[in-house]
Amino acid sequence: MFRLARTTSQWILLGLCLLLLPDGAWPNDQTPPIKLAFGIVPQQFSTELVKKWEPLLRYLSQKTGYQIEFETARDIPTFEQRLAAGQYDLAYVSPYTYTIVHKSPARYEAFAKEKGKKLVGIIVVAKDSPYQRLEDLRNQTLAFPDAAAIAASIIPRAYFQKQGIPIKPVYVISHDSVYLSVANGLYPAGGGVMRTFETADPAARARLRILWTTPSYTPHPFIAHQRVSKQVIARLRAVMLAMDADPAAAALLEKLALKGISAAQDKDYNDIRALGLTISDHLLKKAPN
Repeated sequence: MFRLARTTSQWILLGLCLLLLPDGAWPNDQTPPIKLAFGIVPQQFSTELVKKWEPLLRYLSQKTGYQIEFETARDIPTFEQRLAAGQYDLAYVSPYTYTIVHKSPARYEAFAKEKGKKLVGIIVVAKDSPYQRLEDLRNQTLAFPDAAAIAASIIPRAYFQKQGIPIKPVYVISHDSVYLSVANGLYPAGGGVMRTFETADPAARARLRILWTTPSYTPHPFIAHQRVSKQVIARLRAVMLAMDADPAAAALLEKLALKGISAAQDKDYNDIRALGLTISDHLLKKAPN
């Protein structure tokens, strides 16, 4: 009887302790992992994004203890609509998109960026193409990934206009689609960025050459929604900044053509704001399911 009464008292005491724990707390610090939806801008085909980004996100999950889940969208406009609606906790986005969603109700904040590199847009043509200057593309139909892609589309199109070189843009969803379209002769030229060109399908890349490059700008930021706590961001950023010193992590970065990751802050993107670009219409529409 004594042993039974003692055991019952212990269970009652444990029950009282559990009631006094803060919301979400578990005994022995076994708190459920923090879940973070990490949206990756679909510059490349989804299969390529999964292959290159999921291993990196698994590494970050292991090092931080957070449950970081890969997410993307079928195309860049859909991704940006979801971003503007605040559907991602974290995201990797174009600098131009960041300057928009930083001011949106979602209020995303840049916390990291590519280390040691600038964003450079490119115009590519087939390797055996007769085109040698932008002037040679006068009145041609050129492929671009999306109307709001800053270095791959907006800046090149603005330059063509400034130089009085008329072109007809078509939008083919992703950077990979641009490279394949030009390599296969569907379009005489197309816009991309150096980082995605370096990680594009080697067979397609071997059939292309870079005709022109844009000026350089602050690269794509890693951003966090305002609902993500500063403590969570600080822990994640610390792990990301140390990746290039870890051979296993450096190999994951190399697959993405990233040398490393450095800290970022909002003012780093004033060079994009200085371009005086207007907000893209599709960023203001309701996000699809």
